[in-house]
This record gives sequence, structure tokens and C-alpha cells, in this order.
Amino acid sequence: MAHINESVVSEFVLLGLSDSRELQLFFFAIFSVVYVTSVLGNLMIIVIIFSDSHLNSPMYFLLSNLSFIDICQSNFATPKMLLDFFVVHKTISFEGCMAQIFLLHSFVGSEMMLLVAMAYDRFIAICKPLHYSTIMNRRLCIIFVSISWAVGILHSVSHLAFTVDLPFCGPNEVDSFFCDLPLVIELACMDTYEMEIMTLTNSGLISLSCFLALIISYTIILVTVQRRSSSGSSKALSTLTAHITVVVLFFGPCIYFYIWPFSRLPVDKFLSVFYTVCTPLLNPIIYSLRNEDVKSAMRKLRNRHVNSWKH
Repeated sequence: MAHINESVVSEFVLLGLSDSRELQLFFFAIFSVVYVTSVLGNLMIIVIIFSDSHLNSPMYFLLSNLSFIDICQSNFATPKMLLDFFVVHKTISFEGCMAQIFLLHSFVGSEMMLLVAMAYDRFIAICKPLHYSTIMNRRLCIIFVSISWAVGILHSVSHLAFTVDLPFCGPNEVDSFFCDLPLVIELACMDTYEMEIMTLTNSGLISLSCFLALIISYTIILVTVQRRSSSGSSKALSTLTAHITVVVLFFGPCIYFYIWPFSRLPVDKFLSVFYTVCTPLLNPIIYSLRNEDVKSAMRKLRNRHVNSWKH
């Protein structure tokens, strides 16, 4: 961070999603609802899981941590974007920009690893049910969560270590509503080709390896489930469908961005919105709507509060 003061650029200008005043007000209304719903929805999942003793299994412990990461991801850039809809000159300090890059890659990297841990949990539960309670204990879950955060932070630091030292001496307009790493790198006053390749390799490697691990795991699980015809298998299939839906919607935009990260198309801005604003909403919507245990715990918690108010 020692080189920050040597940079001529002390702040970046965020061009946002649109110059149209009407569109900005429309986006504010839509994204405000998505943001509040996302934060409250994930908070509700955490409260429900920790308040219901029937949801103390490893799967729900990992799910509550996924909700916590989603709350963090909802807050790294969305509140500023909502405020910027009412500001003509949207700026962010150099330090603030670096902080956004660090937080985004920390949360995304952590979530990727946590989704792999959740896939492993389902693999053991369905393919080795007799050994599940022995293998998937609380200690292993804590190790999984710790590893996911460690990988996310290391992944982010590896990006930031090179980005903060880049010479920013001229253009400072970022064509997005937050500091997107590829767009910020392009503003450096030097040939950034090697930096771009390194960014692609770093992010692409973790994204692709996690995605392939998930695809292989869920393929094995689905084959195992299809061989059975019990009601337990039907419930497992429902849970798997929820997991696979989250994986596809989470990794889809991510892999797209790293196919050609430094060649932007008009649709990329809106994919960025989906990735940073809408993705944290997937968890509460998909898991709460498809998971009978969560819905049952939700009803019990609601009835408990209703009865306490009556008395």
C-alpha cells in the first residue's frame, strides 16, 4: 500500500448503469427491494437455523454460513450504488475502490469453496449414509468454513497485491457501478497484458476448478439417487435440485466474465448487477421455497411469536 500516495489518481469516477434520470429512479426502486429482501431473507435463514434444534445438521450449518457470506456480498457495493442513483458525479476514493475489489473477491472466493463443501456434504449423505454422522461432524464443518474464508481472502490478496502498485496517472472512469477489477486494471498507465493474463488465470482457475468439482460431485450423486426409488431419495433429489440451481446461477455469470474478461459488451453491466445484487437473493429464495424443513421451522418460529404476542 506504500505506493498509493504516488499515484496521481486519488479517486475513480463510476459511470453507473445509465445516464437517464428516469431509468436511475426505476433501478433504485427495483434494486432497493432486491437489496432489502436479500439481506432480510438471508438473516431470516440464519435466525431460523439457529433457533430450531431440528436444523442442527451439517447441511444447515453450512447453509447458515452461506447466508452470512451473501449478506456480506449484498453490502460491499449495493448501498453505494443505491445512493449514487441520486448523485450526478459518482466518485469513489482510491482506497474505497481497492476495498471493493478486495471484498468482492474475498466473498466470491469464499462462496465458491463453501458450495464445494456443501456438495461434499450431500455426497456423503447420499452415497455413504451409514458413515455420514461419523464423517460430517461439527469439527469438519468448521474446518470447511475456515478453509473457504482463507481461500477467498488469499485469492483476493493475490489480486490486490499487484493492483495497488499499478501507476494510475490519467483516465479514472470505471464503466460500472463498482470497482470491477478488469476495468480498473485497464486504467493503469502501462501495458497491462501480463496483469490481465494473471488475473484471468487466478480467477479462472479457482472458478473452473470449483465448478468442475461441483459438476462431478452432483453427477455422481444424481446417478446414485436415480438408482433408488424411496421417498428419501425424492427428498434428496429436491434438495439437490436447489443446490444445482444455485451453482448454475452463481457460476454462470462468473465463468462468462472470465471467458473474455477484458473485452466488454453492453450486456456485461447487467450481468454484473445480477452477479453482485441478485445472486445473494438466490439463497433465501431457492432454499426456503424448496426446502420443507426450512419452511416447517419458519412456520414454527412464526407461530411461536404469534402466540407470545397473544399472551
